[in-house]
Amino acid sequence: MERICVVLMLISKPLLVAGQFNRYNCDANHHSRFPAERDISVYCGVQTITLKINFCPVLFSGYTDTDLALNGRHGDAHCRGFINNNTFPTVVLFTISLSTLESCGNSLVVSTAHGANAYGNLSLVQIGSISGYIDTPDPPTIISYLPGLLYKFSCSYPLEYLVNNTQLASSAAAISVKDGNGTFISTLSLLLYNDSTYVQQLAIPMNGLTLKTRVFAAVKATNLDRRWNVLMDYCYTTPSGNPNDDLRYDLFFSCDKDPQTTVFENGKSQMGRFSFEVFRFVKHKNQKMSTVFLHCVTKLCRVDDCSLLMPICGSRKKRAASMRTGSNSVSDNAVITAGPIITRSDETPTNNSQLAQLSSPSFQLNPVTSALISGVVVLGAMSLCFFIFSLTLLRGKGASPAMLTGIQNHAFN
Repeated sequence: MERICVVLMLISKPLLVAGQFNRYNCDANHHSRFPAERDISVYCGVQTITLKINFCPVLFSGYTDTDLALNGRHGDAHCRGFINNNTFPTVVLFTISLSTLESCGNSLVVSTAHGANAYGNLSLVQIGSISGYIDTPDPPTIISYLPGLLYKFSCSYPLEYLVNNTQLASSAAAISVKDGNGTFISTLSLLLYNDSTYVQQLAIPMNGLTLKTRVFAAVKATNLDRRWNVLMDYCYTTPSGNPNDDLRYDLFFSCDKDPQTTVFENGKSQMGRFSFEVFRFVKHKNQKMSTVFLHCVTKLCRVDDCSLLMPICGSRKKRAASMRTGSNSVSDNAVITAGPIITRSDETPTNNSQLAQLSSPSFQLNPVTSALISGVVVLGAMSLCFFIFSLTLLRGKGASPAMLTGIQNHAFN
């Protein structure tokens, strides 16, 4: 009887485990275990980072695919993965776009390492390391019998690639416009330039832009009828590529404008133009470089109605007229992004001895100036010695020979 019970127990155990893997491509003999480090695969692509997690151990641990999220963002559906049951074993896929790599809390840290630069020469290059984790939520109770799952990942890219990658440097948005003849699609793009000529696109050096460097931005429209103009509602910046980042700094919004921002053209043609001075976000204080992403909320307006939509600060009567414009006079809003703009911090850490030196003014002289000052000092010293020697000779002319020599000659006594 005991043998029969043992046999029944051995048979029932695989059946129970197999029941846990219902509808998924899992092997009860291999996946009846808790997750391990080998259960995550990381693919660092040219445009996206793809993460594959073996779902079978996750299911065995008592979780579902909706319990997995990037960097603890369990309340955001965009930060969750999706099931792929066409493979063996079943996996949960996460895709991170390089253009919005910080949207779900992923970290971007810039460091310096030895490697090959854009010309193939070995030198010190800047490396952008992207890292994060995938975890399960904490239970609402004090205790839990389920293990907490944690998967870590990281990818490294040359900073020059992240900056020059067109998928990351600027984005475009398609916007639908209703006209009398129907509906057509226009594409808006946000581009960065080096100067006010708006000819050469912004070139960011390997070590980043210095603070307060002026950058010129332009919102351009393509496939747009001449009866429509581009209107920038407002533009702002974030430390990540996510336009909905909680941390943001407005460049201009209605009548409020950053003092270092200048708007050249808005609502008067099929291009909006402005400039601003780059800065760094304080949250990047422990990093040598800071990332700044530019976002502009833009719409299209009819040429005759754009002036009514522009903010007329201090004139409520003119602003109220814009509320009477028809729905066909303006398009929906579109958010377009450019970046990252890499800025470097020129601050150097100071210790007590450096603070003592900073309390008094210091001057750095080049070798030529130092040589001239040394020559003047030497000539001055020689002139002083010659002057003292001349005074000594003049005093000696009125004295006796005996006093001059200080020795008595007995032959003259």
